[in-house]
Amino acid sequence: MATDPALLLSEAAAETPRRARNTLLRRLIDVVAMPSSRIPPQDRSMAGDVLLEMLFDAEEEERIFCARRLVPTQEAPRRVLRYLGMCSIEVARELLEQNESLDDSDLNFILKRSTPLHAEAIARRKTLPPSVCDTLVDIGHVPAIETMLKSRRSFISETSMDDLMELSRANEHLCSMLIDRDEMTPNHAMTMFWWSNEDDRRKILMKFSADRAELIDVCGDIFGLAASEGWSDPVTRKTLQLIERRQRNRAAIERSPYDSLEEAIEAAEKQGLTRDSAQEIGHLAGIKPVTAAKILTDPGGEAIAVLCKATGLKRHYLMRLWVAMKRPAEIGPGVLHPHYERIKEIYEMMSVAKAQTTLRYWNWSLSSSFNLKPVNMDDEDANRSHQFSSSMRTARLVFGGVSKD
Repeated sequence: MATDPALLLSEAAAETPRRARNTLLRRLIDVVAMPSSRIPPQDRSMAGDVLLEMLFDAEEEERIFCARRLVPTQEAPRRVLRYLGMCSIEVARELLEQNESLDDSDLNFILKRSTPLHAEAIARRKTLPPSVCDTLVDIGHVPAIETMLKSRRSFISETSMDDLMELSRANEHLCSMLIDRDEMTPNHAMTMFWWSNEDDRRKILMKFSADRAELIDVCGDIFGLAASEGWSDPVTRKTLQLIERRQRNRAAIERSPYDSLEEAIEAAEKQGLTRDSAQEIGHLAGIKPVTAAKILTDPGGEAIAVLCKATGLKRHYLMRLWVAMKRPAEIGPGVLHPHYERIKEIYEMMSVAKAQTTLRYWNWSLSSSFNLKPVNMDDEDANRSHQFSSSMRTARLVFGGVSKD
């Protein structure tokens, strides 16, 4: 069957503009990708403007070709790179992962206007500066954050570490990654302890507890000054709770039905731990009721080991307190229960000084934000304190909000 010559001419006419367009597009890409030694910056800029206009009407395959061609270039116009970086992930992926011309502002611009898949691609970059990490955290896409945390060339600000610690409350698997970061502070770790798994708790206690020797040495004389003032200043009193050398509350014995912390634990072992006996143990141990309640109801039990070591209790009192809480200490005569054995190991490994610091930090951070007056939203200083206070943040995260007695 003969082909209509008119039809052939019309098809050729339809193909010719597309062939010319494709050729022009590739030539412009070549020009934009040239090294600076071969093309003046003015010419590259003009070529980039024309190329970008063509990319608006290009096919997906053409944009993919352009993006891949520009991945290794360091002089390509950034407007072109930003546009390609915001196209579909098929176009943008390699460019976002590898192109070194994209700076912090470009990456943040793209992150705020694109998809979670784009965030994952950016998180795989060789280096992630603080501002880009901040934006990744603000977006809150957990897979991208996981990739960011695994990178040893990502640099995370303290404010982002605050947010990541809070995010780990609902994503506990992030705790292990955060503990290994150099940016993790004792405040972050000791707060995160309360929702971490047993391996992470052990690492936190071993890595982040301190002996506060320098604080005691520098501030030791202030205890006498505070005593001479009758401990009338609440701010001083709360602050010195963290620094004081002695852990047990000697004055509490005068008001207690028990002659010692040991006697209170012995009674609890016989009768079972009640709310009243738990409160007495907390008073004699020198901690606030809210701290005692948190420790004595903690399912993991590592905090029990810290309490016993910090207060100088012998190891058999650790077992007695454990039994008083109706938790199994043995699975047979002389055979320790694996859960208790793990708690006992933490007791053995921690020094008294570090256990005391940990216990005092918990007591300070969990209790010092209680009984506060409601924040006046018009009070700038009060609002600022609310934003920056470590103890307020800890109480909010651990208890779900700052409570009042």
